[in-house]
Amino acid sequence: MTSLAAEIGISATELLTVVASRELAGRNTVFAGIGLPTLAVSLASMTTAPDLEIVYESGVCGAHPSHLPETIADAVLITGAEAVLSMPVLFGYVLQGGHIDVGFLGAAQIDRWGNLNSSVIGPWEKPKVRLPGSGGAVEVAANSKEVFVVMRRHDARTFVETLDFCTSPGPDRALAEGGRVRGAGVTKVITEFGILTRSGVDQELKLSAVHEGVTVDKVRANTGWDLQIADDLAITPQPTVEELRLLRTEIDPRRVYLR
Repeated sequence: MTSLAAEIGISATELLTVVASRELAGRNTVFAGIGLPTLAVSLASMTTAPDLEIVYESGVCGAHPSHLPETIADAVLITGAEAVLSMPVLFGYVLQGGHIDVGFLGAAQIDRWGNLNSSVIGPWEKPKVRLPGSGGAVEVAANSKEVFVVMRRHDARTFVETLDFCTSPGPDRALAEGGRVRGAGVTKVITEFGILTRSGVDQELKLSAVHEGVTVDKVRANTGWDLQIADDLAITPQPTVEELRLLRTEIDPRRVYLR
């Protein structure tokens, strides 16, 4: 971190949340998961995207919770929501109908094409670690207009040349295997080092921005493939005092997700 970050005491979670929230500017509907995505969409709705409609996997659309939900089934999501839909309607109409601008996902592994693994680490038959699996992620990845991924850890074990298992294929892999795609797949990956972006089919992830104090060499050394670097590589601005105030005192004062 830079001296400014150290002076203000910015945590990695706060940095990732602020950067992710800024990327939601101009979007209308976002399919959010619990945890850091919830922090990011909450902050975006108070800053860069005041008209953002937040959709949760529990069927809640247009959520306006009085405080942060702790699970997708938290009752606080229901109160004040625009609608609560059944699972067939949520997935069959909202998602498959192409009504989601951004799907917000996490993963244990990602490759250069934006394919995601959230199922197992190691061989499928005898994995070292068994993870939660897809949930609704495969539908979100296939049907959202674009997908943002937040990765707390950026190293060669998470940014890999070959996934141990593909839970949520990107458009390139889906098309190669005879599937269909609606959106661009993963277009942004926000990590502890910076932002990786891709524009869609036939494009691999490219480093487009680094956080202050992070070098290109460091990012490359922690990526499991020969990472391309954007010609116009940017430096992400530090979180502002107001963004940190909103996170700490209004959005998550109980430190449910902030670390």
